[in-house]
Amino acid sequence: MKLKRKERIAEDDANADLPPAVRARIVGLQDNSERLIGWIQLAIVILFGALYGFSRQTVPMTTATWLITPAAIGLYFVATVIRLVLSYRVRLGFGLLAGSILIDMALLYGLIWSFHLQYMQPASFYLKAPTQQYVYIFIALRALRFEVRYVVLAGIAAALGWLALTAYVVFADPHDPMITRDYVQYMTSNAVLLGAEVDKIITIAAVTTILAFAIHGARRMMTQAATGDHARENLSRFFAPEIARHISRAGGAISAGDCEAREAAILNLDVRGFTKLASTASPQEVMTVLADYQRRMVPIIQRHGGAIDKFLGDGIMATFGATRPLEHYAASAMRALEECMAVAAEWSDGQAALGRPPLTVNGALASGRIVAGAVGDATRLEYTVIGDAVNLSAKLEKHNKVAGCGALVLKETYDAAIAQGYRPQGEHRALSGVTVGGVAVPLDLVAVA
Repeated sequence: MKLKRKERIAEDDANADLPPAVRARIVGLQDNSERLIGWIQLAIVILFGALYGFSRQTVPMTTATWLITPAAIGLYFVATVIRLVLSYRVRLGFGLLAGSILIDMALLYGLIWSFHLQYMQPASFYLKAPTQQYVYIFIALRALRFEVRYVVLAGIAAALGWLALTAYVVFADPHDPMITRDYVQYMTSNAVLLGAEVDKIITIAAVTTILAFAIHGARRMMTQAATGDHARENLSRFFAPEIARHISRAGGAISAGDCEAREAAILNLDVRGFTKLASTASPQEVMTVLADYQRRMVPIIQRHGGAIDKFLGDGIMATFGATRPLEHYAASAMRALEECMAVAAEWSDGQAALGRPPLTVNGALASGRIVAGAVGDATRLEYTVIGDAVNLSAKLEKHNKVAGCGALVLKETYDAAIAQGYRPQGEHRALSGVTVGGVAVPLDLVAVA
């Protein structure tokens, strides 16, 4: 338990200056990377086993000698599987990861060391094994986690390990160190060219250093990306997802007056009787009722392609085709209105069964050319929609009370919806020449509920 607590503290220190949600996102990305590393290592050890199994043995061997290389591959396979399973069951902390790196390097170098026994050659034989190149894969794998310390640890383990293998060759037989300065002799025999081995160690150190600098920069970019994703998620809770994406992807600063004109439908919903409830019920009950109502309406609107423009107390204003082009904006809005009214009726009955004052949801829909964009000043902006359809939808919603209707739709919007593929559900009533408060001319409407 103490070890896990220390590992968790180390991880928290690495991300201490980040918001908790961003830290959690980064840790999640690192956990996924650990699993990917495990699968890649498993593929490598399987490749080791396949290459060894298909290779032809050119020298006679005793049973003990023959078992050395398979045993090393087998141990590496078992260690890799255990590590992979652990990565799915627990969060691997620094101790486990550091131990895993050291075990990986030890088993790889143990496998390389066994080559001179397997082929009955001097120890210097293994220094020329091409398997040494896998060291760079092991170091590069640690870069997937985007933490410099693990890349550096892998590089140090690799450099010290190769230094130890070289020292073993030099000091294994004091009477014949097999050291040469002749490059041709080095290439054509088991002689040791110390400069070549030093070059390998320098290369390991250089690769590690380059990767460490690259990971340091990539880590910052990953942090910024995670922070941006977190901010975008928060934006999408305050704005429609399309607006949040527009704001986050804007090439420059958004300023008041940035706008787009589109054909769109505007839906307004409002709860009759909510004001009375708010004046008599407790604040907690008022907010519970409001949240329950919005929880039912919002998903319906979004499922039909609508975007919530704003919550007006117990009112909801939504747009279809304003934040992004929507070919069947009127039809989508009509389907959303019908479903909202059906669900609202059930909700109203449920509220009445709880003994609350009558709560009735009214709706209204209008369409036309609107302008969607940013309004405000340099200190505060709001993304909203402006146009006759916006005002008309709000006035139609208020007119429900006068007309005794559940929902009213502008006739031309209704006709446009039918032209776009909408098929009415239930009986709708046409209202001709209706005088609506605040509107200069009579309107042709359709009573939907």
